[in-house]
Amino acid sequence: MRLLLTYLLVVVTVIFNLDVPVAFAEGSAAITPDELFGESAILIDATTGQVLFEKNPHAKLYPASITKIATGIYAIEKGNPDDIVTVSKKARYEEGTRVYLGEGEQVSLRKLEYGLLMHSGNDAATAIAEHMSGSVEQFARDLNAYLAEKTGVTETHFANAHGLHDPEHYTTAADMAKIAQYAMKNPIFREIVGTNRLPWDGKEWKSELVNHNKLLRDYPGATGIKNGFTDQAMHTLVGSAKRGDTEMIAVTMKAASSNYAYKDVTKLLNYGLNGFETKRIAKKGERYSAVAAPGDTSQVSYTAKEDLYATVPAGSEPIVQLTADGQLSVTAGELEVTYPLERHEPPGQRVQAASIAMDTPDSDHTYARYGLLIAWLAMNLFLIGYTLARSRRKRRVRQRDWQRRIN
Repeated sequence: MRLLLTYLLVVVTVIFNLDVPVAFAEGSAAITPDELFGESAILIDATTGQVLFEKNPHAKLYPASITKIATGIYAIEKGNPDDIVTVSKKARYEEGTRVYLGEGEQVSLRKLEYGLLMHSGNDAATAIAEHMSGSVEQFARDLNAYLAEKTGVTETHFANAHGLHDPEHYTTAADMAKIAQYAMKNPIFREIVGTNRLPWDGKEWKSELVNHNKLLRDYPGATGIKNGFTDQAMHTLVGSAKRGDTEMIAVTMKAASSNYAYKDVTKLLNYGLNGFETKRIAKKGERYSAVAAPGDTSQVSYTAKEDLYATVPAGSEPIVQLTADGQLSVTAGELEVTYPLERHEPPGQRVQAASIAMDTPDSDHTYARYGLLIAWLAMNLFLIGYTLARSRRKRRVRQRDWQRRIN
């Protein structure tokens, strides 16, 4: 018994000296780039976009079919899901994975989006591109401009809608994470990439689509997104999973096998979901106050323009403070981040500012205002004088009448 107690004491002492919460001691263990099989990888919080891990995140690589994440969100946001798309000969004979569209077949854009994102149909991608932009080449130009505007990517250039190899078709893990984060904010996109099975009734192929993303079947809480492969790109995978209010997005590129790609993403998702959590640190419209200036008793206030979130180590409580320059500072563990707030001047200062504006000689209407003021004062003085004079006249008349009655 004494030996057992001694052993337990040693274990407890070691755990406390590690300075790691016991509940997360195993799951939040840091990972190193050498542990991953992919040449490039990244892990971000889907809500905040905070980067939690990265390995060569800006290496320009071929994406293969994870390109379809971009094509899918573009089609959803820019297209009409009820549009009827006529399948061209080029789309019918597109290389690689297909949903076996027939030449001349008429399919709704909505159905093509499912075939694109669930079954990775290259024929569906080409049909979408031709329908929306007239040609694959023009679609690529439209898609690149859209991604730059909506997601802020700077290291991506797509030459087609499906990801089949082209020397000028490339991206990075960092950019793919941004594209995926943006796409997952769209409920229609989320629904499609989260669908495991769907009946497919086509002109040349009647079957059931089974989502190519194995995470949906093998990883608890998986929400998406897309895998890919070409000989040049090797295996690529963008995966997402959610636990409670925390959702993570992981990307791995140029892994030697599909098994390695799924191991990478699983390891990254485990690290993110076990070691971190997304916390709301301010509600939209929440107000913060501070002294306007040293020696000034008036208060200036700030409000959050939207709900603000931060990714913090699991089990930690972030310290939220208003900075001297009117930003919201959040500190938790190694996390240090600031958020801009909207400033509101004290009422007194606003009144004073308005008064100063009226007195400013540069105002176009200053003299007109003074003229109106003088005229108003003159009218009032005239009315007052007239009223007093009339009152005195009446008083004199009453006095004369009284004196007559006495006499």
